[in-house]
Amino acid sequence: MPRGSYTSMAFATAFIVLSISAIAGLITMIILYTNQIATMHPTPPPTLSSTTEAPPPVMRLPKNLIPESYEVHIKPYLYPKIMEEVNVTSPNQTMLFTGNSTVHFHCVQKTGSIYLHSKNLAVSSPVVKIKNSDQKVSVFRMKHHEDGSDFLEIQLNNALQAGYNYSLRLTFEGEISENLEGLYVSTYNEGVPAYEGDTNSERFLATTDMEPTNARKLFPCFDEPEMKAVFEVTITHRQQMHVLGNAEEAESNNEGSEWTRTRFYPTPRMSTYLFAFTVSNFSFVEFKHNHVTFRIYARPEAITAGYTNYAANITGQILEFYETRFKIKYALNKLDQIALPDLNPAAMENWGLVTYQEGGLLYEENVSSLLHKEVIATLIAHELAHQWFGNLVTMKWWNQIWLNEGFATYMSYFAVDRVEPSFKIKDTFILSDLHTAFEEDALASSHPLSAPQEDVQTTYEIIEMFDAITYSKGAIVLRMLADAVGEEVFNNGVKMYLKAFENENTDQNDLWKYIQTAVDDVKGNTDVAPMMGTWTNQVGYPVITINTTNGEIYQKRFLFNDSAVSSLWWVVPIRVMSEPDLVWLRDNKTVTKDEVKSKNGKWILVNVNCNGYYRVNYDPENWERLLTQLETDTDPIPPINRGQLIDDAFNLARAKLVNVTLALNSTRFLRNETAYLPWESAVRNLKYFILMFDRSEIYGPMQAYLQQQVKGLYNFFKNDTDKSEVPSDHSLQHSQITAIEVACSNGLPECQEMAKKMYADWMESNNTNKIHPNLRSVIYCQAVAEGGMKEWEFAWEKFQSSSKTSEKDQLREALSCTRKIWLLNRYLQYTLNPEKIRLMDVASTINYIARNVVGQELTWNFIRANWDYVSQGDGAMLIEAVTRRFSTQFELEELERFATTYEMGPATTAVYQAIEQTQVNIQWVSENKETILKWFESETA
Repeated sequence: MPRGSYTSMAFATAFIVLSISAIAGLITMIILYTNQIATMHPTPPPTLSSTTEAPPPVMRLPKNLIPESYEVHIKPYLYPKIMEEVNVTSPNQTMLFTGNSTVHFHCVQKTGSIYLHSKNLAVSSPVVKIKNSDQKVSVFRMKHHEDGSDFLEIQLNNALQAGYNYSLRLTFEGEISENLEGLYVSTYNEGVPAYEGDTNSERFLATTDMEPTNARKLFPCFDEPEMKAVFEVTITHRQQMHVLGNAEEAESNNEGSEWTRTRFYPTPRMSTYLFAFTVSNFSFVEFKHNHVTFRIYARPEAITAGYTNYAANITGQILEFYETRFKIKYALNKLDQIALPDLNPAAMENWGLVTYQEGGLLYEENVSSLLHKEVIATLIAHELAHQWFGNLVTMKWWNQIWLNEGFATYMSYFAVDRVEPSFKIKDTFILSDLHTAFEEDALASSHPLSAPQEDVQTTYEIIEMFDAITYSKGAIVLRMLADAVGEEVFNNGVKMYLKAFENENTDQNDLWKYIQTAVDDVKGNTDVAPMMGTWTNQVGYPVITINTTNGEIYQKRFLFNDSAVSSLWWVVPIRVMSEPDLVWLRDNKTVTKDEVKSKNGKWILVNVNCNGYYRVNYDPENWERLLTQLETDTDPIPPINRGQLIDDAFNLARAKLVNVTLALNSTRFLRNETAYLPWESAVRNLKYFILMFDRSEIYGPMQAYLQQQVKGLYNFFKNDTDKSEVPSDHSLQHSQITAIEVACSNGLPECQEMAKKMYADWMESNNTNKIHPNLRSVIYCQAVAEGGMKEWEFAWEKFQSSSKTSEKDQLREALSCTRKIWLLNRYLQYTLNPEKIRLMDVASTINYIARNVVGQELTWNFIRANWDYVSQGDGAMLIEAVTRRFSTQFELEELERFATTYEMGPATTAVYQAIEQTQVNIQWVSENKETILKWFESETA
């Protein structure tokens, strides 16, 4: 499942908004209690050793029962009309589901209780049987634990015996959620009647999202990733609707005049978080690639318009790429993908039934940006990689979810590069993932990739693991390992790992073992586990400091907060330009390496192609030589390293390891630069300066400097832009958007006039929009920013009336760009109405508004006034969004008060990270403001 913050491009919204920020656990839970379950009647819950304070509740299931298979029958009542006809009623027309399940399990240790998970379900009629027998085990009582564990305890009158197989049948009912979790309802508008006599265009569909701990909200189950089982599923649904499941449909039979009962073939052995089904009136396109039948489902209107064509063209190629690379066939004969109007993550990798937000799967010709194909290709590649990393081979526990998400992110680089080589995706997203991880991992409140199990126990703590560390750092350290041992060796180790643990669960030590085997097979000398343990078991990353005069080199942990003390060190493989072999640092001592000593006064460049997860600081002389080279001729330094030099310089300045003027000097060469990666890096880093100073006297000189720097880039594309055309080169398309965004937002008159004219022409054109789809987002935003109520209300009317996902996303962002406070306030109020702004879009909409300096204080006040509602989506994103400008003592005190007054849930650590970042900002601004003002004034004099 893609989540977290990734890039400044559209991909950020799809791959990041999804984003759930991770947090180190607040409460340490105890997990090992298998031997603590008594077998006497009645069986008590697991006990803990006595302490002076009440111990925390046990959050992990005992290991005495091993599920083998489930038979699950669900009947969702989607439409109020149908609910009334079958006499199912509930307050406020809440939609319900009913069902029953039978779980077959093996007993490995004698026990008098069955523990499984159940949440928000009314469970009844427990029946326990010995397998292949009519003999029942009598039930004493059922008990729901109210301690946050979500345990349903079935207490028995007679103990279950080790070595025997049993079954447990339960009946249950629950509410279909409106909060995008478990089994939930989604709505959309369509012209086809839902049932006879229906005149309402609103359509309902039911769908699921189980990761990480929502399966327990649908049916009682052993809801832990290591508790894999086979699922035999039956769904009873309205006859006019179609149901999809993980596996292929086995049979479908009508029951009366309203209902159809659809049974599916058994699934592969899988974890509960992959369980999925949908009930809808969607249409589909079908195609076959090798042994797999693919279907892509969407609203009938989207299918008719051909919006699924791009996804259909690349899905089979991506799956075939993975099958070839891993030497393991995809496990099923079918793969369904469905574009949902409502989904909290951007996508979810359910085995055989991958769900997507509409924008992640639909490419709308002549409406979607050409660059939106990156979003779709990368998202599909990520989810299909999960069919091996996560579905076939699954981490044992959520503390190592990076084995799923880091691998899926890393492998998607190669898959997209194979099907769309013109995207040059590897450099673009590698640099983006590197910088995303760097930013979060530079805080003392970050967490290791492999967190201790006891720190990841509650649902909140599990959700917090889905962050930039898990996704981006996970991918980058795998890439670093592949570079260190050789990509072919790495791939061989991965293939052995997948084959050895097919349909099983693993931890990172299993991965290291098989990569080590591959290393040993070629007589390599890398000791994999000790090296990688320093990167996955420890928090943070190093800055490598190099004196190119004498060749001295050492490492220390990189932190924005210079008062934080750390003795950590890493085993670091270092790649130096023009040197064939890696240079290794294996401790925190200063060593001398000839490879990093300057020869004849020439510059030294380290971390070539950004293969390593570390920052580099040089002596002042080498920095000067590198910056001179950039201003003279950029060609000798690869674009990815040009971007990384800027990023290192700015972040070293934030950490007070170099003077801030060195960072600013690193942007001088951009006046002659057209490559995307250096500009992307500069814009992203200068945004920190803008956030710190766009409410101060520095902002004017800063804008003047950025105007003069971007003018060359803007003029490079001016002929195309003025004609609303785009270059054919994919990377230059990114650069063109950057040129318009930087030029217009910093007041370049010809850019602002261009944007206003194009938008005005659209307003006056009787619905003929001649703005190129690539340019719409940036031009809409700039035109709305320069305009007033008329421009804003035109965009709002278009947003409301459009059925095209790409256009709605472009307009939803543009509406946040106005400088009129009252319009932003109106827009914020709209986010409280799901008929205006869908719940899944609330957090990203507030994020857009908070990026606007005019909206900063509005959003901060708004989320505090409406926290319970707005935090249902991504509370961590909201915290980061509204606090990113905080740099005063007053703002820090308000934030600290907020952290202690409100229930933070999964945003708990996000708020404490924001407090830490605000403290860093306050100190940095006070120490650098005067120097920065003088630098910008001197550059624009």
